[in-house]
Amino acid sequence: MSATPAPFVLSTLSRGACDAMPEGFDWLAFLFAVAVIELTPGPNMGWLAALTLREGKAPAFGAVAGITSGLGLQLIAAVTGLTALIVGLPSVHVGLHWAGVAFMLYLAWEAWSDTGSAALPAGVKERGFRRGLIANVLNPKALAFYVLLINQFVDPAAAAPVWLQSLLLGLIHLAVATLVHVAIVLLATRLGTRLESWRTSQGARLTFAGLIIGIAIWLALTPPRT
Repeated sequence: MSATPAPFVLSTLSRGACDAMPEGFDWLAFLFAVAVIELTPGPNMGWLAALTLREGKAPAFGAVAGITSGLGLQLIAAVTGLTALIVGLPSVHVGLHWAGVAFMLYLAWEAWSDTGSAALPAGVKERGFRRGLIANVLNPKALAFYVLLINQFVDPAAAAPVWLQSLLLGLIHLAVATLVHVAIVLLATRLGTRLESWRTSQGARLTFAGLIIGIAIWLALTPPRT
């Protein structure tokens, strides 16, 4: 049996999300925030590019699968364990909103300060999937993304339950993240060290840091839903 085409999967997912999310949901703001965060140079991007250059596409695509699996486990943990807390305690909801603002500012600082330290350490022989899985399961920033940023977009007053809204938005993020990570591997294969030079350039770091600061300001000016 042939694999289901990726466009069909994404189309089905987007239709389900549109049906579940409340009328007037700001899809442009959500997709922009996800795209900026995923395109910002960071540990996964640097590690994937270095792994591709050192060991080739096969281990790098295994790493993409591991990263996606790790992010998926983080999403499940966020949806199953924390959404009830967010809905049941408005003070927690507001606190997470402002923690999200602080988290975006931290990501902006990380984007600016990343000058290439995420490259593969000498002597590392772990291949692909396991390294990507472990790195993202143990990455507190991934869980923070699902709990803090997605929390800003879900609406407890909507017809669909919060956990379903969070799950659908998280799956859209996973799809975007996977596409970006695959593109990094392909670009690293074609461009070689030029991709790493661009990733660590002052212009790229300043641009992405500025975009994330813009997201932080937008979050700060948008009242949290309680």
